[in-house]
Amino acid sequence: MILCDIGNTNASFFDGRRVWNLTIDEFMAYEPTEKIYYINVNDKAEQKLLNHLFIDISSYIKLNSTYIGLGIDRAAVCYAINNGLIVDAGSAITLDLMANGCHIGGFIIPGISTTLKSLQNISPRLNLPLNTNIDLDCLPQRTQDAISYGIIKPIVSLISDFSSQKTIYFTGGDGEFLSKFFSQAIYDRMLIFRGMQRAINENKEILC
Repeated sequence: MILCDIGNTNASFFDGRRVWNLTIDEFMAYEPTEKIYYINVNDKAEQKLLNHLFIDISSYIKLNSTYIGLGIDRAAVCYAINNGLIVDAGSAITLDLMANGCHIGGFIIPGISTTLKSLQNISPRLNLPLNTNIDLDCLPQRTQDAISYGIIKPIVSLISDFSSQKTIYFTGGDGEFLSKFFSQAIYDRMLIFRGMQRAINENKEILC
């Protein structure tokens, strides 16, 4: 069985053993030879998905939530967790709280790379790489550290305030990096696929 999460820039696949990615342009040229169970947030890919081998499982992810407009990618990640804070750290960072299988709510903030690029657009002098070893307990004394501190500290503080000592599940491209700032963190790059797999397992008679 192959699962596929189609995002705005990449399509990520999981076959039970490994994960691989295609850019959206590469995905548009991709021809499946077996069923692909997918979720999709990319309008550009809709025409491609008319192929009968692509099976949309979005309607089977029945998350208990009153949130209006929750993206299917966020819903799938939340569907994998019963209790805890879920942080999906990509170009945007989403934070969603789950309690006893219910989605309590969440919010969205710009991701690390997005914020870094916005500063670079302000001035060439701010076009500096992130210092991933920044000490958040010390006030910066150089520009690179000032940028890094200014990006990372607010994100870490928000996550800390929102978690209230609950277990924090990190996923996404910057998830592993951010998880290092928290003692109660679990990094799981497979979280979205776990949610998708749960939906499939609950609807095997229909989907398989």
